[in-house]
This record gives sequence, structure tokens and C-alpha cells, in this order.
Amino acid sequence: MSEHVLTPLFSRERIQSEIERLASEIRSDYGNAELLLVGVLKGSFLFVADLARAVGSPATIDFVRLASYGSATKSSGIVEFRQDLEQSIKGRDVIIVEDIVDSGYTLEALQQKLLMRQPRSLRVCTLIDKRARRDVEIEADYVGISIEDGFIVGYGLDYNERYRELSAIYTLSGV
Repeated sequence: MSEHVLTPLFSRERIQSEIERLASEIRSDYGNAELLLVGVLKGSFLFVADLARAVGSPATIDFVRLASYGSATKSSGIVEFRQDLEQSIKGRDVIIVEDIVDSGYTLEALQQKLLMRQPRSLRVCTLIDKRARRDVEIEADYVGISIEDGFIVGYGLDYNERYRELSAIYTLSGV
């Protein structure tokens, strides 16, 4: 097994600054409307918590669990729904909260599934927008940080279930 090398990319302070900016944009668009934040597990759990606190308006949180990577570093393009929402979204303002939009397959599949449930509005907020491997024409409404390429971990992002606990984001090499 090769040795993984972590190189700092985005500090905890930078991440928090981006979350505050995203929360401000969301507050500007929705005012005090009650939101349903839909976190995509497992990667978004830290981001959802910090974003919900920063938005500060009434919000409920629910989660879906999807998979398209397995233990690989590139999406398979096949999206597996492992856990569905517990709450109805019909007639509600819903924001999908993603840790990273990469190939776009996962987000596209989730958007299609949720739109069939007739939310009042459906938007996407992502902490990281990675453009280089985008295979699907899909855009997030709220974007924290855009990067071109590189495999990243930390702040919920993982490699084979490792490194989620890191408070900053790092590039990972040696995989």
C-alpha cells in the first residue's frame, strides 16, 4: 500500500468564510422562509451543520445517502440510492447540500428524483465545485469554492472512509 500524502488546500478559516457567504446568499433569497436542507451523506454532514447554523432561519434537516464512487477516486456514473428522505418535500423550499459536485451524476439523479415530489423550490448548495471531470451539464445555485481538479479530502470529504474528520481540506496524493 502506498503512503498517502496530504497537502493543505483550504484552511478551516477559509471554509468558514465561504459558509458565511453562502448563508448570506441563501438568507437574501429566502428571507425567513422555512427551509428544508437535504444533506447528501456521508460527505456533507459537517457542511450541513455549519450551514444550518450560519443561515439562522427556521430550517429542518434531512439526509439522503447515495453512492457512485465506492472505494475508487472516480465516479462510476451509476448512482445507488441507499437511504431516502424521511420527510415530505411537497410544497416546500428545499436546498440540496452537497460537499462536492464532481462528475454531476449523483446530483443529477437526486435532482430528478426530488423534482418528481413537487417541492415549491429546489436549489443546490455545494461547498466544492470541481469542474475538470464534469460529465453532466449541471450547475449548483450556491457555490462555495471552485477548483479545476485534484482529489481532495477533509471536512467530510473522504478517501475510502478516511480523512472525513479533518477540519481543513487537503489534496491527497499517493492513491
